[in-house]
Amino acid sequence: MSFTVESLSPQTVVIRMGEALDFRNADEFKSTFQSEIDDGSVNFILDFSDTAVLDSTGLGSIFSLYRQISPDDGQVAFADVSRPVQVVVQLTRTYKVFRQFPTVDAAHDALA
Repeated sequence: MSFTVESLSPQTVVIRMGEALDFRNADEFKSTFQSEIDDGSVNFILDFSDTAVLDSTGLGSIFSLYRQISPDDGQVAFADVSRPVQVVVQLTRTYKVFRQFPTVDAAHDALA
């Protein structure tokens, strides 16, 4: 599994999360966002539209991203959150850290 990255501006990218972010691909996700950080991106929109699984390892990798970009005023936003991911977000109260938007475009407008 691989993550699809789309650049919206020099500092903002969308990462399409695919079917799952869990223990099986969290390291791949970290490599993906690290490459984007190295290229100057500080704002990340995570598109969960097709995601059916988000486990604690996957959630931890998102917090790893947040810890790396927040000192540079970077942001992580969730977009088009699927029902299974929404359940995890509510149970873990992750919504207190990461803003959620109904679409990638709405997230991009808010981060601009």
